Amino acid sequence: MTLRRKLLWVGLLYFAEGLPLGIAIDVLPVYFRVHGLSLEAVGFLSLLGLPWTLKVLWAPLVDRIGQRRHWIAAAAGSMALLLALLPLLPPAEPTLLLWVTLLAFTTLSATQDIAIDAWTIGVLDPGEEGPGNGVRVMAYRAALIAAGGGLVVLAGRERWPLAFGLGAALMATLAVAALRAPSDAATRASAAQPPHVFGPLAAWLARPAGVALVIFVVTFKMGDAALGPMVKPFWLDRGLSVEEIGLVSTTLGTLATVLGALAGGGLVRRWGIVPALWRLGALQALSNLGYAAVALSDIGREAIWAASLVESATGGLGTASFLAFLMSVCERERAATEYALLSALFGLGRTLAGTLSGLAAARFGYAAFFAATFLLALPAFALIPAVSGLLRQTGLGASAAPAGPPATGEKSS
Repeated sequence: MTLRRKLLWVGLLYFAEGLPLGIAIDVLPVYFRVHGLSLEAVGFLSLLGLPWTLKVLWAPLVDRIGQRRHWIAAAAGSMALLLALLPLLPPAEPTLLLWVTLLAFTTLSATQDIAIDAWTIGVLDPGEEGPGNGVRVMAYRAALIAAGGGLVVLAGRERWPLAFGLGAALMATLAVAALRAPSDAATRASAAQPPHVFGPLAAWLARPAGVALVIFVVTFKMGDAALGPMVKPFWLDRGLSVEEIGLVSTTLGTLATVLGALAGGGLVRRWGIVPALWRLGALQALSNLGYAAVALSDIGREAIWAASLVESATGGLGTASFLAFLMSVCERERAATEYALLSALFGLGRTLAGTLSGLAAARFGYAAFFAATFLLALPAFALIPAVSGLLRQTGLGASAAPAGPPATGEKSS
């Protein structure tokens, strides 16, 4: 299969992966905040992300049973049904049935993630991770435009049932398309695979930098994870409209992230993974201070728009380098299990930070909270030298550049 064809399928499947996440992180907070839920309750919506953390428990099934494209299609079709049912459940006073429906939705989304991530690792050859990750982030963010942009704008015109119905139709279409995806060539896990699901974690922890790897994966994007759930409530509380959120924060912001991801993919390929983690990760962290600045002052909505676009663009840069790192520490034969485990560790940090975000923002105010999210991003940088030795030799590994932070003005190799 040519690289171009691989990238086309990667783009389509990551659009399918990003759409339900966009609904969970962009649509639902607006949906519930508009219907009167408190900041604390909106923050607790992050607990619905637990399946993305716990998916490692059923990831081996994707490795061992059936074809990954069939898992993708089944999960997408089931999510379509749940989205179609969601408008029938009252949001102003959430019932147990509503929470169960939302939890089932995120569990199916996590299962789809396992299959798509493993499929991608199986089809990309060494050295293709850079452009592959640029495309996957671009497609992922394009799905966020469709969800958090298009659906939110539509919902802002008092058409929530229509918005969720359109989301259901998109997921159903993607389910049909996934059945036509090429079968990936990755070998299914053999009998030599560790006998329990946490075998890869035990193997990583046994290595000299194993503990550093776990902490690094949890913390690298923790600042962004804490910031995210409070952005849209902040916009609403500062008097911006639902339509503005859909157009600027999500649509234009996602386009900025796409451009950042594409640039990030090229920079990862040019610099190597380790220098990209230093440089792009630093930009990602610093951008959170923009939100702290606009929250501290009474400046106009244009400044909020600017802070949003900068944060989105640098988030794309950081994500491209982070995804390349995650892919490069996985063994191809156990891609589903190992990548799901790493994604689960990342998801744990995202869930913990997101769950507490509403409490922190309500207690300390938006400005102090946004400033604190910058500090949450710093511990990961101390671990980059340790984890760089775990990279597979892909042409983008630690050998491509020094393990330490690049000096100011240093040219890439």
